[in-house]
Amino acid sequence: MVTGTQALFAGFMALLVAERLLELVLSKRNAARAFARGGVETGQGHYRFMVVFHTLFLVACVAEVFGLQRPFWGAWSWAALAGAVIAQGLRYWAIGTLGDRWNSRIIVVPGLAPVTGGPYRFLRHPNYVAVVLELLCVPLIHGAWVTAVVFTVGNAALLYVRIRAEEAALGAMYSEAFAHRPRFIPEVRRG
Repeated sequence: MVTGTQALFAGFMALLVAERLLELVLSKRNAARAFARGGVETGQGHYRFMVVFHTLFLVACVAEVFGLQRPFWGAWSWAALAGAVIAQGLRYWAIGTLGDRWNSRIIVVPGLAPVTGGPYRFLRHPNYVAVVLELLCVPLIHGAWVTAVVFTVGNAALLYVRIRAEEAALGAMYSEAFAHRPRFIPEVRRG
């Protein structure tokens, strides 16, 4: 028997899947634009793994909640939902700031200066902060703690590879522009 909170969680997950599908369409369109401007792609070796990983994450969330009958944890679940919503806001702030330069691949158009506005004023990788927050919070909305732990740890390994590849592809101009910006946690400046 499906509980009311499980039905709501399933609806939330359906919206998340629809969002990801729309992002893939946007990513494909923006990648084509980047290639038309002379963009060069790197990191193809880990990209397929990343797509499979994120697809399995969505499946695992639903499977754990319904298969293991995970409970809704009240205040903890509401806090996880708030974290997931904040992650989406940060993701779309980053995507909106990058505009047609955003895609899910690593494609660099030679000669373009790095984007340093929006959330990039505070962090080098705001979209990855959103992903970390999402992979932790979404499963915890309905008590799927195994999924939260497994995919958070797996994502750390994936991001280690991804960020190294991305920063290498972006090169010296990126390194100079972001030399004093933290990767993930914004600095609180005093004074």
